[in-house]
Amino acid sequence: MADVLVVGGGPAGLSAALFTAKNDLETIVFDTDETWMHKAHLFNYLGIDSMDGSEFMDVSREQVESFGVQRNQGEEVTAVEDAGDGFTVTTDVGEYNADYVVLATGADRSLAEELGCATTEEGIVDVSVNMETSVEDAYATGAMVRAEEWQAVIAAGDGAAAALNILSKEKGEHYHDFDVPADAE
Repeated sequence: MADVLVVGGGPAGLSAALFTAKNDLETIVFDTDETWMHKAHLFNYLGIDSMDGSEFMDVSREQVESFGVQRNQGEEVTAVEDAGDGFTVTTDVGEYNADYVVLATGADRSLAEELGCATTEEGIVDVSVNMETSVEDAYATGAMVRAEEWQAVIAAGDGAAAALNILSKEKGEHYHDFDVPADAE
């Protein structure tokens, strides 16, 4: 059993996974590599002058793997269920269980709807400022929570917000993932 299951391997999903794995939560990402980033070129992503979207994805995947994230590349999620004491994610390979689930499937809201997450009048997944849905411990990020404001850096921020809320719940207090130069040594 993992601590966190992340459905989607774009900027939102990988950002959530980075924060949770970096803070010792066993994290699995299911990534079918259908991210819009392969059609993008980054000029407006903070800290990046110019980078092809596919190159960005390669670098991001390497980074999350370096923190111990298990990336199940090409493993398609077919269902997400509330198991009462966590979640069960069903894929074309098998079933996985975890305490938390982060949905990062772009504009595809079908898994969130099947899980029973509330939606707004616009048809987007309704989330708190921490990206938590109406289903406790289930989070939605990126394009699934915005009508049209889709942007990689916003999605990555959504993933980070979800992860920090998970970490705060796990630690029993507000948690800030803030590193100092000595941490890099």
